[in-house]
Amino acid sequence: MERRSIGSGPLRVGAIGLGCMPMSWAYAPSRRRGEESLRTVHAALDLGANLLDTADVYGPYTNELVVGRALRERRADAFVSAKVGLRAGEQHVVADGRPGYVRRACDASLRRLRTDVIDLYQLHRVDPDVPVEETWGAMAELVSAGKVRALGFCTLGAGAGPGAGRRGDRAYGATLRHLERAQQVFPVTAVQAELSVWSPEAAWQLLPWCAARGVGVLAAMPLGSGFLTGTLTPGEGFESADVRARHPRFTAYAMAANQQLVAGLRRVALRHGEVAGVPVTAAQVALAWVLAQGPHVVPVPGAERAHWAAENARAAEVRLTAGDLAEIASLPAAVGAWD
Repeated sequence: MERRSIGSGPLRVGAIGLGCMPMSWAYAPSRRRGEESLRTVHAALDLGANLLDTADVYGPYTNELVVGRALRERRADAFVSAKVGLRAGEQHVVADGRPGYVRRACDASLRRLRTDVIDLYQLHRVDPDVPVEETWGAMAELVSAGKVRALGFCTLGAGAGPGAGRRGDRAYGATLRHLERAQQVFPVTAVQAELSVWSPEAAWQLLPWCAARGVGVLAAMPLGSGFLTGTLTPGEGFESADVRARHPRFTAYAMAANQQLVAGLRRVALRHGEVAGVPVTAAQVALAWVLAQGPHVVPVPGAERAHWAAENARAAEVRLTAGDLAEIASLPAAVGAWD
């Protein structure tokens, strides 16, 4: 698998990462299996998808424990991306950017991950009650202490809802202002944002900012929370604890209307034939589209099963043509506001 730089420094990762969140948070609880999750991590590492993206709030905590089990045997094979800044309460998640909390959370994550250093430590969300400079400064101290190698910044998916504009020109204004302030304290190595065929807003404003400054981009939800794989059936429904059960893009109406996007990806996949002796899939085309957004972009698709992680990793072998990209760009915008 090709290697890509995370930021302008020496940090390099495989072209595709592995989002570990679905293994223990947000999606169908009945499908979570600890041993299968461990096999999924190993499958990704075997194929060079070495960026493992996790967070203390996923579970909470259980996601890092799963990743830690894999790291115990294969720390040298992995690039560990963790997060801080969100705490899970009984009924909700709250932002916490207090410096003392950041320091305690990092130490706890290191213990759960069974490692001495986190390769990329990301601010999950900005705490509205704490100046971002204070939070970022505490994270920078972790770099000086040797507990963290580089710092990243996560941003909420902007969506294409009212006020974002067709080109998303105002969607990331607040994020860019926070990034500019954080840069004055310590370099931002990477930014994680939602980016996919059905949520392309980050490509219009956020990616140019990152490219101009040598900042890497981790593309979250590059498969549209599973929709762009073409494996979800409109009207089938989701478990009550699954976040998609309450999401406007996953109503039966929206899913039926958005089948045009999947059909377009499948047409492109059919033209590309096979990869490793297996037909190219809509999911692989969706990931190849993200890769085509720039050499500083690394998609981080989630996966709950080893065979999905393997399929995702092989998307790095799919090379879209200018004609493919133009065809995908001409697909209708997704129905259902993300925000």
